[in-house]
Amino acid sequence: MAGAVAHGAAGRLTSRRRPLALACLCTLLFLTFLDNTVVSVALASIQSDLHGGVSALQWVVGAYALTFASFMLACGMLGDKFGRKKIMLAGAGVYCVGAALAAVVPSIGMLIAARSVMGLGAAASEPGTLSMIRHLYPDERSRNRALGVWAAVSGFSLALGPVLGGALVGAWSWRGIFWFDVTFGLAALVVAALVLPESADPRAGPVDAPGTVLGAGALAALIFGIISGESAGFTAPSVLALFAVSLVAGVAFVLWERRAPFPLLDLSCLRVARFTTPNVVAYCTYFSTFAIFFFTALYLGVIAGYSAYRIAGLFLPMTVTMIIASLLAGRWTTAVGARWLLIAGCLLFAAGLLLTNVVINPNPAYLPLAAALGLTGVGIGTCVVPVTSSVLGAVPAERSGMAASATNTSREFGAVTGIAVLGAVVNAELRSGVVSRMTHLGASPALQQYVLQVIETGSVPLPHGGSTGGNSPLDQIVQAGYAAFTSALHGALYLSAALLAGAALLSAVTLRQRRHATESSLRRAGG
Repeated sequence: MAGAVAHGAAGRLTSRRRPLALACLCTLLFLTFLDNTVVSVALASIQSDLHGGVSALQWVVGAYALTFASFMLACGMLGDKFGRKKIMLAGAGVYCVGAALAAVVPSIGMLIAARSVMGLGAAASEPGTLSMIRHLYPDERSRNRALGVWAAVSGFSLALGPVLGGALVGAWSWRGIFWFDVTFGLAALVVAALVLPESADPRAGPVDAPGTVLGAGALAALIFGIISGESAGFTAPSVLALFAVSLVAGVAFVLWERRAPFPLLDLSCLRVARFTTPNVVAYCTYFSTFAIFFFTALYLGVIAGYSAYRIAGLFLPMTVTMIIASLLAGRWTTAVGARWLLIAGCLLFAAGLLLTNVVINPNPAYLPLAAALGLTGVGIGTCVVPVTSSVLGAVPAERSGMAASATNTSREFGAVTGIAVLGAVVNAELRSGVVSRMTHLGASPALQQYVLQVIETGSVPLPHGGSTGGNSPLDQIVQAGYAAFTSALHGALYLSAALLAGAALLSAVTLRQRRHATESSLRRAGG
């Protein structure tokens, strides 16, 4: 009866109130998506202020994405069972608490912990934004347009992150980013509580606690292993143990989900290309997105010496192109289908990464680099709507919470593994390049370790722009650090472009079935 009332509340929304409800959902979406990238331009300031190394900076970004990805599926089930609005508002409250803690922390470790709390709140509030759209707009055409708005807001928030973050850091400090989160989050919480209708699935089962623990454990052990391996070495016993735990937990998760009465993830959905392929594309696009937002922004701040304002201006064209592409994709998804948009989006994104690779250097010209980043924005924006529309359309309406959570988990899993894997590439290249040069100069191991600490933590200011103005041993070491970071960034961009090309090929090969056929096969698979 409660479920019927919940569905009725959504169904009684007039055509005039639906846009208002959509605006509230998009406001909460803006908040959680923004925090994926808003700290990217603050990394150099955080490094200088709290003296965190490259690995610690990875955790500042990765802790948010890790908790986001680990608990999103479980929170989606909670929303389906107890009410999507209730879980969404509770998550927004937790997010604001985490942001307030992040704004006042005195150490890098406490900042990472606060970011984890923010990620947990985002995991609770995010799934409802998509699954409620599925109920507010049952017609596919109107739903795709609403998803176009959703995607435009998600793209806008992702791209606006460096712009807004740069303005806040330039006008105040990196702590201003989190005070903005608190203020904006509390306002969004109040408005959503007043406007949004409640919806739930009356047939939802209990939350899959074993699946949640196993899935989160597998993901956390994997990320800890990759980031720990950067400093300890990937053959260290502790790192190998973490990888073994991740593998065992991952296998146990799959076995449990196949037998669970109310699984966290319905594995039968994976047999349907219209569900699985877009999730793979979502993973690949977010993996590659952080080659731009994390490493390019860090490179521009540390090596090129860009101010936060200047980085914000550089990312502004990307914001515009991502929004435009998302809005257009919302209209084109119904007309041309998800397959061609996913292919085009992945290839455009890959082309933008390759172009960025060509033009970026310690003294980059503004227009060529802004144009390259703008092209990546077109690719990202083009992918967002067809990914979301395809996955939601491939499942019955009552499973929309699971589908929305699966898509967002794929995105955040891509984000956190992108940070970890690409960070391992960048950190290894940086260390090997500097150590090689210092060994050639005859530096002692103690001096080598000290210089690495200086470069990685930013505890001593170094000249920017690729030129130190001298030829002393220290100048040569700094030059080696610049060259190593540049080489590592190129490698990260090439790897990301290759991954996107693979995603485009997968979309071309697998997404050939008609929509009604795939949905029918899913219904048969689900019994």
